[in-house]
Amino acid sequence: MGVKLGTAVTTVVALLLGMVLTADAANVRVRCEKRADRSKISVDGNDLVPANGQFTARATSGGNTARSGAQTAVAGEAEFDFDSNANDVAAGATRISASFIQGNTVLGEIINAQNTVVASATVSCRVKN
Repeated sequence: MGVKLGTAVTTVVALLLGMVLTADAANVRVRCEKRADRSKISVDGNDLVPANGQFTARATSGGNTARSGAQTAVAGEAEFDFDSNANDVAAGATRISASFIQGNTVLGEIINAQNTVVASATVSCRVKN
């Protein structure tokens, strides 16, 4: 009986620790929009660790890849924009071509200072005419 109880306690503790680790995991929200003359992507990270660490974002679509400059997360959050519109680039977005988005899908990744992907998501893009 003692061995079974010990195994059960170990299993419960492992499950609880797993839940805690999952709850603390970084996540990313990726949004994108494709027009005939424009590509626009937003990669927003949250629950980033360290909460005030340096992060970059990478956007990939088809054979196209773009990486943002480094940004310090604030309270575990960092937002990165990629755009082909000159006004948005002037406001801080990373420049991409108007034809960057291929197949109407984008992979967005958040990368920490050690060059490790900490969160990623692939999404279908909104298409506007």
